[in-house]
Amino acid sequence: MPVSDIAQFDPAQIRADFPILGTEVRGKPLTYLDSGATAQKPFSVIEAISRYYSAENANIHRGLHFLSEQATEAYESARGTVANFIGASDPDEIIFARGATEGINLVAHGFIETVLKPGDEILISHMEHHANIVPWQIAAEKTGAELKVIPVTEAGEIDIDAFESLLSERTKLLSIVHVSNALGTINPVQAMIEKAHAAGVPVLLDGCQSVPHMQVDLSELNCDFFVFSGHKLFGPTGIGVLWGKREWLEKFPPYESGGDMIEQVDFGGTTYKPIPAKFEAGTPHIAGVIGLAAAIEYVKRLDRDGALRHEAALLQAATEALSDVDNLRIIGKAPHKASILSFVIDGVHPHDIGTFLDADGVAVRAGHHCTQPLLKRFGLPATARASFAFYNNFDDVERLANAVKKLQRFFG
Repeated sequence: MPVSDIAQFDPAQIRADFPILGTEVRGKPLTYLDSGATAQKPFSVIEAISRYYSAENANIHRGLHFLSEQATEAYESARGTVANFIGASDPDEIIFARGATEGINLVAHGFIETVLKPGDEILISHMEHHANIVPWQIAAEKTGAELKVIPVTEAGEIDIDAFESLLSERTKLLSIVHVSNALGTINPVQAMIEKAHAAGVPVLLDGCQSVPHMQVDLSELNCDFFVFSGHKLFGPTGIGVLWGKREWLEKFPPYESGGDMIEQVDFGGTTYKPIPAKFEAGTPHIAGVIGLAAAIEYVKRLDRDGALRHEAALLQAATEALSDVDNLRIIGKAPHKASILSFVIDGVHPHDIGTFLDADGVAVRAGHHCTQPLLKRFGLPATARASFAFYNNFDDVERLANAVKKLQRFFG
């Protein structure tokens, strides 16, 4: 039965769409709980990529022959698919990048070149991914601006009072994560965007963990920039999206230069194409864009509300099950969370947790999750993290809980 025929969310049918979930690991059924790092891919995405390479493979924008026209149409129609999915009214404001990381770096480059000067301030939070910290550190170093950090509470929430106090006439950008990849916290970004805009401050939103786990509508959020990665949205690796308001994208100079982003080249000077081409130099990841569009179409065919309720139920069940384990502490207890569960066990290094669980076929992430400053705030070098997607089921929760309890007995 194709997904499009499912009237209500059916986890069993969904799992059948993801071939890798039938894998065995060391004789045990795979329990994949690492979707926060990268999500698995449905047949429709795999087939779309294969179809491009087997039946449509050609470079885009440059050729007048049939295959090039087919590839160009697929690539450019994907731009409209992405725009529609995230509530962007203008497809030309969609920039394809290698990932959210490149998208943030592109914006940082634009601010270095056109906005920032000594004494200006860039505002981020303590829970940011390294990809939303390091580009702004570099921007500050290059321009003489200063990086300001909003603190995080013991529960793993942004300190809103501190945020409001840090906003000032010197603040030139707020760059904030929508959903924490390490804690699962869903930040109150709507209110933060409104407060920032009231102070004349533009906002970049990191949507890597929000787009797969909630319905995002940029027409309501009204941020100025939005980034996300395709591989966390059940699409291919190596492809991501930067959306930016036209007035900002037109203000920024090119991030990279080369073929396809130029209008005219002469040794005396070069002119550039308008957006989005201005920011897409060279041959792009055509197959990745096509695969991303296929992933979005797959998600759109789902009962999205049912899928999100299912994820919430999985998170609640896993939280309750692990809360019964002696010496286990859950890190990040915000009341509004996406399906991410980070934990530590006293006396057991998170890397040992990950290795032990892997022996039972349970795949979790162990490490700092590219959020070293955040974990230092909690006095930790690392955590173990179970991250759920709609293709997980309650058997996965039970296997996780049983493996953790087995570990606890083993280590005493």
